[in-house]
Parts: sequence; structure tokens; C-alpha cells
Amino acid sequence: MQVSTEESVRLAAAAAADKLADDIVAVDVTSVFALVDAFVLCTANNPRQADAVINEVEHRMRAAGAKRLTREGDPSSGWVLIDFGDVVVHVLLPEQRAEYGLERLWRDCPTIDLRRPEAAS
Repeated sequence: MQVSTEESVRLAAAAAADKLADDIVAVDVTSVFALVDAFVLCTANNPRQADAVINEVEHRMRAAGAKRLTREGDPSSGWVLIDFGDVVVHVLLPEQRAEYGLERLWRDCPTIDLRRPEAAS
């Protein structure tokens, strides 16, 4: 079972939210990258919470049929990237989120509304 990019984005964002990640943002990067459709960015307050967010995202994506291609970084480093092919999830600690400013890098790309479709109406 393959889920759509939009479903994957919402699933990853919901998993992060359930582990109390902050500032969850999804960015449509199809105009910038040929192999990736979306980035999901979130902030964890400490390495332990980052580990919980990462594990929950991986668990839910796997349960939905998504295959993790790679995972880079370590929660103690402040930035972990999880590549699911069409969706890449970035889990950052507050210092790294502020320092790297990923939203600024992709400010020309549209954000993805993470509200449920029925809630967005």
C-alpha cells in the first residue's frame, strides 16, 4: 500500500505533533528538487524528545507502507533527517532550527496546509 505525498506529509506531521513537537511546518519543494516533493520540519525541545518524535514518525510511516530510505544525524547533534523518498522529515532542536533557518532557505516554496481537509473548509 503506497500512500500519497499529501497523506505522508500529514501522517508525519501528526506523528510529530503526538510527541509534542513544536513549529511543525510542511513545505512543497517540487519546484526546487526533482526527487523530493515535500519537507516536514519540526522542533523537539531536547534529544530525548527528538528521539521519541523520530521513532513515532518512522513507526507510523512504516505502518502506512512508506519505506525509509535513509536516516542522517543523531538526536544529540540537534538535527535528524529522515528520507522517505517523496517526503523528507527534519527533526531539529531549537538552536539548530534557528541557526540553519530552513524556512528562510525555502521561503519561495509554498507551505502545505496541515489542517485536515474537512477542517480547512
